[in-house]
Amino acid sequence: MSQDPERRPSYAGGIDAVLTRMEARRDPIVAAEGEGLPPLDIALGALTAAEVDDPDLDPAEAPPFRSPYHRKRHALRKELTGESELVCLHALLIAHLRKRAFPDHAPALFRRLWAEEGAHLIARLDPRWKVSAITTFGDHGATPVQRSVGLALSVLFGTMKLYESERLYSGAPPDQPFALDNRTRGRLPMQMNAWSLTDGGLDVNMLGRLWAEAEGDALIRPLAHDLLDSLLHDDRTVFRRLMTMRQRHLKRIDPDPERSRAVVPVPQPARPIPAERLRWGVVSTIRAPLPAIARFAAHHLELGADSLHIYLDTPDPEAEAWLSRHPALRITRCDDAYWQTAGKARMEAHQQRQAFNATRCLHDRSHGLDWLAHIDVDEFLLTERPLRAMLAGVSPHAAAARILPAEALATETGFPSHYKLAHHHAGQKKSVVQDIYPTFGLHLYGGFLSHTAGKVFARTGLDDTRLGIHTVKYRGGDASNRDRLHGVHVGHHHAPSWEHFRRHLAFRRTRGSYRTISRRKEMGQAQILTFLLENEGDAGLRALFDEVCADTPALRDRLAAHGMLLTHPLDPDSAVRRIFGDLP
Repeated sequence: MSQDPERRPSYAGGIDAVLTRMEARRDPIVAAEGEGLPPLDIALGALTAAEVDDPDLDPAEAPPFRSPYHRKRHALRKELTGESELVCLHALLIAHLRKRAFPDHAPALFRRLWAEEGAHLIARLDPRWKVSAITTFGDHGATPVQRSVGLALSVLFGTMKLYESERLYSGAPPDQPFALDNRTRGRLPMQMNAWSLTDGGLDVNMLGRLWAEAEGDALIRPLAHDLLDSLLHDDRTVFRRLMTMRQRHLKRIDPDPERSRAVVPVPQPARPIPAERLRWGVVSTIRAPLPAIARFAAHHLELGADSLHIYLDTPDPEAEAWLSRHPALRITRCDDAYWQTAGKARMEAHQQRQAFNATRCLHDRSHGLDWLAHIDVDEFLLTERPLRAMLAGVSPHAAAARILPAEALATETGFPSHYKLAHHHAGQKKSVVQDIYPTFGLHLYGGFLSHTAGKVFARTGLDDTRLGIHTVKYRGGDASNRDRLHGVHVGHHHAPSWEHFRRHLAFRRTRGSYRTISRRKEMGQAQILTFLLENEGDAGLRALFDEVCADTPALRDRLAAHGMLLTHPLDPDSAVRRIFGDLP
């Protein structure tokens, strides 16, 4: 092969230098007179019960060192003080067997430890020593399987150590996957193709083959399987990170991985319902003062809702009487008698009560609705087009019509007029979130404090469906045959003012949207709020609110630059006067 003058080895001197450095570390451990490993037939049971004492307190073990063997034995006993003498002997055997020469009986004694006391070693060794043991099997196994499995796992863990050490310089902790949007297009070495997030099989082929190969030898199987099992359950490895990235990637390209099992059967009508005959309504379980309920109801009645089904989570006779005057409002008092009639104990979580009431309403044929939206009292449907016409245009095969969310920007006076969109709903990369919210964007998905899932209209009259908080459920899965209502958003007045945000914080942290419900280790919404509360108090919370929630010209400009600003002025108090008259 001709030499390419542009080729330059990573190690000066090439493979000769690598071999020289390797051999320099393999000088035998020389022992003084009377020192050395115990004989091959040593009684191992006694060693499992004996404990290693601090060598500095034992005159026979303490310095000055008589030989390299004494120095090594002292170092190992210092490291393993409190462990069993068998564990210490195991370590001393590994130290010898890594060298160019060693006592003749050392390989057999090492294998005997694993044959007779393998369970003790697996229970007592930490992962680092187990890797050292499997490496020793690669060099000194008695069978081809012991040597092949040991060598393969040694290369695997050695490569992982190099890669994971280099990754520490990326600035990301070992348990944090890389962002999907940051992938570069550089070439891999050795003309390798990049592993595919969608259907790459290198990982499972490698791990599965190692597991299966170890099945062929009773001595190495327990150790090899223990190491592979630890690897599969460690959340700081390239395997866990890649699996997390794969799940995120698959969710991005197909938000409903259960698509084939959650298709709701939708009977096809002889002819579509014309817009002028289509009927739609809203269901909501509410615990709020009368003015808030009146604004919510008046807004949606003016949008053309044929009926509003309001479940008063806390009985309020005055609000019930006042609202019931309007013929399109159906008010249900959720008192003890209601739950007794429903045949179900009142659920502790308000989210469960919301879903239960919404599902009961969905299957109530008496209201004569074709579509039912499940939204909260602080959410307002925003559209410039007639909803009746848009719902008439939904695919006849769809069981649900999704509504994208828009989170209101907070004002200290008046009603919000501006809303922000999540990056993915505006077709933007995730990286723009940190550009818009430089301090806190990294910790808030889409820059939202509230949900980014949106809400849905559910088609009525479909069997086995349930209406959840954000989706229609069918036999345990999310309905996948759903459409999207373009030109409609659900405007969420989640934190319309600083006072509102601060007043609701405690409830939301314990029972609402700020609960810690994700298994992610990286700091997210719940964790950043806890951190700010504990370390900076209200000043830290206010800094978060001002950057993420407050309606400022600077924030509106940054949102508009990325197509993530929605302007939709509302005047619900005027709507209340037009629909209901003056509040009591």
